[in-house]
Amino acid sequence: MVVFASWVLPGTLAIKGALSCSSFFLTSGFVRSLTATAMSHSKVYLSDIAPRPRWMTSWERLKHREAHWLVEIVAEMMGVFLYVYAGLGATAAFIVGSLGGNSGLGSLYTIGFAYSMGVVFAISLCAATSGGHFNPAVTIASVIFRDFPIHKATRYIIAQILAGYITCLIVYVQWKDLLLAAEKVLVEKGLYHSMMFSSAGPAGVFGLYVTPGTNLARVFMNEFVTDFLIGLVIWASLDPTNQMIPPAAAPWLVGMAYAVAVWGYSPTAIAANTARDVGGRLMAMTIWGNKASGGRYAAIAALTNIPATILAALVYELFLGSATRTLTPHHIHFLRAHKQYYEDNKLAPYGYLEGLNPRRGDRAESFELDMGGKAREIRIDNMSGDRA
Repeated sequence: MVVFASWVLPGTLAIKGALSCSSFFLTSGFVRSLTATAMSHSKVYLSDIAPRPRWMTSWERLKHREAHWLVEIVAEMMGVFLYVYAGLGATAAFIVGSLGGNSGLGSLYTIGFAYSMGVVFAISLCAATSGGHFNPAVTIASVIFRDFPIHKATRYIIAQILAGYITCLIVYVQWKDLLLAAEKVLVEKGLYHSMMFSSAGPAGVFGLYVTPGTNLARVFMNEFVTDFLIGLVIWASLDPTNQMIPPAAAPWLVGMAYAVAVWGYSPTAIAANTARDVGGRLMAMTIWGNKASGGRYAAIAALTNIPATILAALVYELFLGSATRTLTPHHIHFLRAHKQYYEDNKLAPYGYLEGLNPRRGDRAESFELDMGGKAREIRIDNMSGDRA
């Protein structure tokens, strides 16, 4: 922001401020490189304007070839970490605060907001590398509807659940003293056995539980319909022909869907993500044993979102999407950058996303210019006719 302002605002004060804040980007090499690429309208690579150390260049060559699968796995794990870490912190604050008599530490609103922001972080930071699944249900739906490789899907699902487990373990260590204090409160009040392994107990920060005697059929319905909504929003955000959802808006839209799920339907019981549920439940069992397993509800929490997401994708593909619609200009730019990256690093076979070749892309991008030109020609013809 400061750098661009210094190019527009007159006077040396703006230039000095830009130099003090970001002297690297105003080096003569950067300016010459950026100017040259802008004048020639060629592709601009980060390495053209910000040369990297030799060791970093060597690592990039390695990760684009032999280790690219590892980079994708790390991205999936980091995405799950960001989503789960954000939500668990807010959940721990709410539960520990409530048990300790300090209800001001959290609420259902803060939990929903935290999970939604975690989703935004995950997609914004990691989706460009791995595709941004972060949920076994999305991965399985991608296998069915997007020809996602099965061997790759297996790696993704294992990585997602492992990331959920590790994230829950990290949060437990961070909150351990306060969680033990909350357990002590339950013991003193004689509520340990009734509340410890419930949504209001310390174990409920990590594992998901329902109150004993709850109608599991209604819990299943609550989970399925809510997960269907989330899946529908996800699939709409993946549609490059959806004029209402440019790529930059997708993380926020999906995040809001998760917030709606937490705010409106978590009191009944909601899991929404197999990686979050299974990873968290296994971690809770690591700490507290089989008592933290969740009983019959565990299967509903872990598996329901998978068929719900598949159905959501099917409904979108059959009734809301269309292969005959044109891609939006935003998605063309987005996918071209993705295509260029895969081609430059030999990560895809010849002909990958061939429909984005320059000739067809130029026609799509110049649609408005062509229409404007035709309008001008019509006006000129009309004026000529009037004069005649």
